[in-house]
Amino acid sequence: MSGWLNGPVLSVLQKGLEASNLRQQVLSNNVANVDTPNFKRSDVDFQSVLGAALGENGGALPMKVTLPQHLPGVSGENSNGVVTDLTTSLRNDGNNVDIDQEMSKVAENGLYYESLTQAISSQLGLLRMVVQSK
Repeated sequence: MSGWLNGPVLSVLQKGLEASNLRQQVLSNNVANVDTPNFKRSDVDFQSVLGAALGENGGALPMKVTLPQHLPGVSGENSNGVVTDLTTSLRNDGNNVDIDQEMSKVAENGLYYESLTQAISSQLGLLRMVVQSK
């Protein structure tokens, strides 16, 4: 039964939860520093975080090589997926955090996290049904 809990669906859902948790931490940091001079907002590049969590070439999706003549592809740099926006400035003090935008992203991330937890609950419910039917 432990093989069922380590399946690919639950693994991807778990990694999605971890990436959503990282994004929540980054967005919370943005909100906490809304009045800090020269603070630059950050966000999470979800694709690179999920790819790195799944162990795929430092976050880049792997390319399939079917012939020896194929190029192996270029892997992305290995990072934690947090990207800082250094190009914009909303105020004279150099801060670029827009509290309304950040709070909408926090709400969006909360909905995403909730949908992942519901999907995990559904998967575990299916496993529970299989076990109980035997």
